[in-house]
Amino acid sequence: MSRHALLAPALLALLAAAPPAGAQMPPQPPQAAQANRIVAVVNGDVVSRADIIGRARLFALNAGIGVSPETLERMRPQVTRLIVDEKLRAQEIQRRRIPVSDAEVAEAVQDLERRNNLPAGGLRAQLAQVGVAPRLLYDQIRTQIGWGRVLRQQLGPDAEPTQAEVDEALRNIRARIGQPEYLVSEIFIPVDDPTTEPETRRFVEEVIRQLRAGTPFPVAATQFSQAQSALQGGDIGWVRKEEVDSEVGDLIERMPPGAISNPVRVPGGYQIVALRQKRESGRDIATLISIRQAFFPFAGTLDPNAPTQQQRDQVEKAQRLAATARSCDAVEQAARGGGSDRPADPGEIRLETVNPPQLRSLLAGLPSGRPAQPILTPEGVLVMMLCSREQRNLAETNAQQVKSQLLRDRVENLSRQLQRDLRRRGNIEMRS
Repeated sequence: MSRHALLAPALLALLAAAPPAGAQMPPQPPQAAQANRIVAVVNGDVVSRADIIGRARLFALNAGIGVSPETLERMRPQVTRLIVDEKLRAQEIQRRRIPVSDAEVAEAVQDLERRNNLPAGGLRAQLAQVGVAPRLLYDQIRTQIGWGRVLRQQLGPDAEPTQAEVDEALRNIRARIGQPEYLVSEIFIPVDDPTTEPETRRFVEEVIRQLRAGTPFPVAATQFSQAQSALQGGDIGWVRKEEVDSEVGDLIERMPPGAISNPVRVPGGYQIVALRQKRESGRDIATLISIRQAFFPFAGTLDPNAPTQQQRDQVEKAQRLAATARSCDAVEQAARGGGSDRPADPGEIRLETVNPPQLRSLLAGLPSGRPAQPILTPEGVLVMMLCSREQRNLAETNAQQVKSQLLRDRVENLSRQLQRDLRRRGNIEMRS
C-alpha cells in the first residue's frame, strides 16, 4: 500500500470533522477557553495556559505535594520561562535535525519507573490520575536527550579533553589530598532580563520552601533547574570550594551536611545548593557490602496476637530458608519464588549509611555466606545474607573520572551560553 493510501482515511476523517465553509464554530466552554489561552508565542510555537498548569501538576506529582491556586500563581512566571526555554531548545534540536527516537524516550521512561519502583506503565497511570497529559513528560525527556546531543555537536572535537589536560588535573588533585571536599547538588534558575529578577527570586524562594517541606531535591532539580546537572537530579558530585562560584564556595564551607541553602545570586541567575556530605580530598574509607534478600509478604498487616494462617506459613518459609541456605544464589532463587517485587540484589551498599542503626549493626556482625535470622515486619518476613565485604577509598580519583568531570564542565558552560544566545535571537512574544 502506498504512503498516500495510508494517509487518505485520516484526511477524510479530518474533512468530515471540519465545519462547512462559512459555518460558525460552537463556543468553547469558559474553562476550556481559559485553558487554551495563549500565554507566549516562541518563534511561532504557542505556549498555552494548559501547558503551564500541566507542568505545575507534573512537578506536584513528582514532589508528592498539592498545588493550590496561590502556589500555582507564584510558580506561573518561572514555569512559563522554563517552557519557553524548552521550546527554544526543541526548535534548535529540530533545526539541526538531531534525531531522538521514541524508543529512547520510552527507555528513559522505563528507567524513571525502575528508579521509583513503579511497574511498567505505572508512570502513565499516575499522570492520568492527576490530569497531566503524558506528552508533557515525554516532550521534556525528548528535549533533554536532544539538547545533550546539540551540545556535543557544538563542542565537536574540543569535547574530548586531551591526555595532557587530564594529567595536569590529576596532578592538581593529588597535590590537594587532605583538603576539604563537598558533595553538592544544585538547582540553577537563570535571570536573563533584569526586569524579571524580582519574580524569579520569588519563584526560587517558593522552590526552597517546597524543598524544606520535604520535596526531594532531585525531583525539583529535574523539573526546574536549567543546568545540565538537571539530568542527574542536580548532582554535581564532589567539588572543592575553589571549583564553584565564590558565593557558593563560601556557603558550602559553613553549611552542615543535609542543609539546603537560601537563594544564592551567581553570574547568570540564582543557585540553590544542597550539601550532602563533607570529606577530606583523597580520603574516604568506606565499608562496602553486597547482600541478597528474600522477602515473604503477608496478605494483610500482621497482628502479632492473632496471625493468619498465611502469615504463619510465610514465617515458616523464612525460617526454613534461614536454616538451610548456604549461598547467596540460594537466597536469590528463594526471592524469585517469594511473591515480592523487592529486588533480591539491592546493589552495592555503604555500610556506614545503613539505617536504622540496629540493621547496620546486624549487617556489620554478619559473616559472609550465612543468612541472618528472619526479620519480622508488619508487611512480611525478610531473610538477608551477606555476600561480600570490602574496604575501599571512595575518594581516589582515576583518569576516567577526571576526564568525565572536565567534559561535564565544558558541556555546562556551553549549555548556559547557547541558551542565552537562543533567547537573544528568538522571537518571543509574552502575552498577559
